[in-house]
Amino acid sequence: MERVTDMMTKDPACCTPETSLQEVAALMIKFDCGEIPVVDSLTERRIAGVITDRDICCRTVAKGLNPLNMKTSDVMTFPAITVNLEATLDLCCDIMEREKIRRLPVVDDYEKVCGIISLGDIARKKDAHIVDILRDISQPKGTSIQ
Repeated sequence: MERVTDMMTKDPACCTPETSLQEVAALMIKFDCGEIPVVDSLTERRIAGVITDRDICCRTVAKGLNPLNMKTSDVMTFPAITVNLEATLDLCCDIMEREKIRRLPVVDDYEKVCGIISLGDIARKKDAHIVDILRDISQPKGTSIQ
């Protein structure tokens, strides 16, 4: 049985609630990703939330706010939906499908971030299953595909 740990990106870039949105965006560019786990401290790395490129756009720019004057805690999503390091890939896919999300921080038993897994990571291994998940995730929450 495949596990999350077999496909996740290990030791992802993280930020803290105090990190500026400009720094977060720079991390997203540097690491070519759309989500950064937010941790209590960069040394402890206990999950506090997540911030996505969509969070930045929808919670600042779309509201006419200046993201250059804001920090992560102003727009991050919390609590974060996570998956345990020992979880199966099937459980991970079930969580993504149910919650309609494309990425999950991977945490250990102490809620410390040790990885991140995305639909892209999974697609490289399980092409057929990913199509079903993407189709379902793309539907508005509360609706289902017949």
